[in-house]
Amino acid sequence: MVIREPALKTRVSELLGIEYPVLQGAMAWVSYAPLVAAVSNAGGLGIIGGTIFNAERMLAEIRAVRALTDRPFGANITSLHTDIKPMLEVLIQEKVLLATYGTGNPREIIETLKPGGVMSFPVVPTVKAAMAAEADGADGVIVSGCEAGGHVGQLTTMALVPQARDKLKIPLVAAGGIADGRGMAAAFALGAEAIQMGTRFIVTRESPAHPKAKAKILEAGAEDTVVTGNITGLPVRVIRNRMAEQFLNLESTGRSPLMAKIFGAGKMKQAFLDGDADDGSVMAGQISGLVHDEPSCEELMQRTIGEFRETCKAMAQNQRCP
Repeated sequence: MVIREPALKTRVSELLGIEYPVLQGAMAWVSYAPLVAAVSNAGGLGIIGGTIFNAERMLAEIRAVRALTDRPFGANITSLHTDIKPMLEVLIQEKVLLATYGTGNPREIIETLKPGGVMSFPVVPTVKAAMAAEADGADGVIVSGCEAGGHVGQLTTMALVPQARDKLKIPLVAAGGIADGRGMAAAFALGAEAIQMGTRFIVTRESPAHPKAKAKILEAGAEDTVVTGNITGLPVRVIRNRMAEQFLNLESTGRSPLMAKIFGAGKMKQAFLDGDADDGSVMAGQISGLVHDEPSCEELMQRTIGEFRETCKAMAQNQRCP
């Protein structure tokens, strides 16, 4: 019988009612019910990647998660969606624990969800945005450094987390550049009360990501990600492949933002759902070089929490401090 790590109590884990302060980053075309439920069953918080859904599709996915777990989970949305009001109504109706989002008007979302009992954890790339979210009434914030996969800002997690911590009273989750217990310990040392991992959860047994997309991440090293889409105003970090090189070339030759958006449309689905890891967009973070296997979510969670505790213990005993 495998002995599980004891629960790890922080403000975030107690607020969310989870064993371990580990959130699974929401990823379109990947964060479906099997992965979300597996993370929640492992003691963390699974989050549906719902930015590609309409309200009806979100309702179906929520119920699919509920068929696999009775534990808390969240949903990621975008207020840029034309279906935003029905989407928020679904989250309230289905009593989803919390919503995460990285675009649009946080205040509108918070003011709608809070009376309905749904918490709000905006994903923010700057200290200014984190402070604005707190002022708007957010229950917590996920501060995401530019090491992350997908849409990124300009600040690193190392720089962003402590500066945000100094300005905020609400709970803070660190994201970007975290793949294991060592990264978790570092984030906590900077002031985080939980972590969010995205790329690491893509390569798990329960993840529905196409095997070819998973293989691309497993093959990647520390220098194998690039940021594309700067001219569109929505830069994203991806694994370097043929698509990324073509996109970078398009940007360097002065093509219009509209042409870049058209070129990038549908590329993430092409990679993660269709399995075209050369001409699709394999959004993944700089920690891809730390991903060497495909564990279950339970195995990954236990490994991460165990390593976190061992790292903290070693640091406390001055084994890693001069």
